[in-house]
Amino acid sequence: MADEANPVFNIQRMYLKDLSLEQPNSPEILLEQQQPQVDIQLGVGAGQIADGIYEVTVTATVTTKVGDKVLFLVEAKQAGIFEIRHIPDDQMQGIVGIACPQMIYPYLRAIVSDVCTRAGFPPILLNEVNFQAMFQAQQEQAAQQNNGSRIITGLN
Repeated sequence: MADEANPVFNIQRMYLKDLSLEQPNSPEILLEQQQPQVDIQLGVGAGQIADGIYEVTVTATVTTKVGDKVLFLVEAKQAGIFEIRHIPDDQMQGIVGIACPQMIYPYLRAIVSDVCTRAGFPPILLNEVNFQAMFQAQQEQAAQQNNGSRIITGLN
């Protein structure tokens, strides 16, 4: 009975959920000598898949263009399955929105760099991400959309 009150946080599995590489203007665009512009978009998703079991995903979309033509586009979604039990509700969002993505992100960074290199391009090195700041910004945006009501996350 005492074990039921103890918090549980275990990584069950890390895995690559989705990976896509597109070079829609190859081979002609490969002859271009201009420096490409790189746009990187990150996203975090989470959902409960069973009692106390959560899947958390971190997605990176990297678009490189030369002028208005796409040189290459990489979309990678790295996921983790976590067992999370007996955590207070006010801390749960922070664990799923901050702690889990921080564990997943290094795998995603390596995959994006590797796929760019294997495609014949210089590696794209994703910068470090402050998932706490990202989470808080999402919470503030959600609060503004909910008629200005404030969401308490339990984080400072």
